Amino acid sequence: QVQLVESGGGLVQAGGSLRLACVAAGRAFSWYTMGWFRQAPGKEREFVAAISWSGGSTDYPDSVKGRFTISRDNAKNTVYLQMAGLKPEDTAVYYCTAGRREQPRRTIYDYDYWGQGTEVTVSS
Repeated sequence: QVQLVESGGGLVQAGGSLRLACVAAGRAFSWYTMGWFRQAPGKEREFVAAISWSGGSTDYPDSVKGRFTISRDNAKNTVYLQMAGLKPEDTAVYYCTAGRREQPRRTIYDYDYWGQGTEVTVSS
């Protein structure tokens, strides 16, 4: 079992930045590919970023590429999502997730554990 706790969400103006963090407890953090997804009201949960267990591979959809950066610190059991150039359409609940995969994946079915989410609101 892996327990994930996100933090860092909040209200920010368009163009601003936020850094989300997710701390993992339980089984060896470094075994897991880590990801971030988001879900806006009335919409499906969508992929935002993922990073391999070593940190050597990352993946982003076009909607956030160049604005968001995922990173991890295996010594601290923590994964981060640095978000810059935020837009109102980035408003959503952001979820941290972990999966036993060698490489980053984009679908919710590739991940085994989920946090409770942290809310990000971007005002125009």
